[in-house]
Amino acid sequence: MVFTFIRYTQPAWQFNLQPCTGDSFASCIAPESTLEENFLDKNYKTRSAQLADAGYRLWNKGALLRVTQSDIDALHNMEQPNLGDEYIFLRKYWGTAWVTYALLLRLIHFKNPFAELNAYFTTRNIKRINPYSNPVIYDRYDEYQSVLVTQNPLVSVIIPTLNRYNYLKDVLEDLEKQTYTHFEVIITDQSDNFKEDFYKNFLLDIRLMRQQEKKLWTARNNAIKASNAPYLLFFDDDSRVAADWIEEHLKCMDYFNCDISAGVSIAETGGKIAESYNYFRWADQFDSGNALVKRSVFESIGLFDEQFNGMRMGDGEFGLRAFTSGFTSISNYKAPRIHLKSGTGGLREMGSWDGFRPIKWFAPKPLPSVVYLYKKYFPAPLKKNAVLIGIILSNIPYKYKRRNTMLALSVLLSIVKSPLLLIQYYRSASIADKMFSNRLSGIEFIKKVPV
Repeated sequence: MVFTFIRYTQPAWQFNLQPCTGDSFASCIAPESTLEENFLDKNYKTRSAQLADAGYRLWNKGALLRVTQSDIDALHNMEQPNLGDEYIFLRKYWGTAWVTYALLLRLIHFKNPFAELNAYFTTRNIKRINPYSNPVIYDRYDEYQSVLVTQNPLVSVIIPTLNRYNYLKDVLEDLEKQTYTHFEVIITDQSDNFKEDFYKNFLLDIRLMRQQEKKLWTARNNAIKASNAPYLLFFDDDSRVAADWIEEHLKCMDYFNCDISAGVSIAETGGKIAESYNYFRWADQFDSGNALVKRSVFESIGLFDEQFNGMRMGDGEFGLRAFTSGFTSISNYKAPRIHLKSGTGGLREMGSWDGFRPIKWFAPKPLPSVVYLYKKYFPAPLKKNAVLIGIILSNIPYKYKRRNTMLALSVLLSIVKSPLLLIQYYRSASIADKMFSNRLSGIEFIKKVPV
């Protein structure tokens, strides 16, 4: 992405990074030869800004853009977006509040105030657009007869569980109703009051693994190592899915010839449901509660990083590792899950609602695993802004994430609580530095299984 101001709005977006392998790879950049002149926004003054904006628009609409290194070099060899172009980009996709936030940050960092204010005000008539309108529709998908589904490969559905038998009952009943039947269920049970007889109530091929340690990523890794299936489907123990869930994951992987089918997760509480959850597109995150992954991906890049045990973002780290290694992932709206966000059990017992909301007042904030993730993959300016945005917007309870008025309150609380937040951050950064020094030790590889 040639727009540097994206660091103020989407600093931890995986498409800010570039895969390091392959002749062509998934991207938000549209090769110039594929674009028509009438699609370019003439408000921009530089050609590079026009092309980057077009690619960003197409990506958001679900166009599966692929580029080569030569395409990227050609874009970066052009005159880069000027200051006005940068402000236009923010105004088009994020609106006045985020543009003002970027302006304030730049003034705080002693950027030329006359140039910044001039660009800010001269772009004030740029209207915000909806980048998700008129998405790309793959109209032949519904009639597609999947060869992969017909081949009937074994799928391992992997479920780690911790003190959630009441939710797990519904999960397993949903699996009993699946239209695709050639699957096994590998459950790693870490519950305090282990109930082996509970699993005898279901007509499923269940492989039960008892794990004494409460380690989520170890639990998932142990299940992967126990499986010989070519396809691994990751599922959370507080979710609900439709009867065609497994079939739709396989069909998507076959239709798009991708390595990961990333099913969308619709939470009952928390942030707004994204409009992009209504169509196929390149996935920009990995959700270990709803994703089908080819076994070959794990054989190539390793299992989940066990340094994330007891913390958050282990799935985010795996997603970034897969993306930067050149593997492709489709956001699959045809295989959704309802994420119930149980208030007890699972990661709730590890002391946080998400990566930026520890339950205890003086606990590290964000969780050290978040800082470790950003440091491992993103340049320092992106890492810094990702942490800052996360902290600013996290000073309200998780259930209020959808409310703009509460988000405004969170910004004000960040100012009031700034001394405490600084202490929390430095505690987190100190632990993250130690994790970073051991970044290779937490990833284990598995052997290939003969086909």
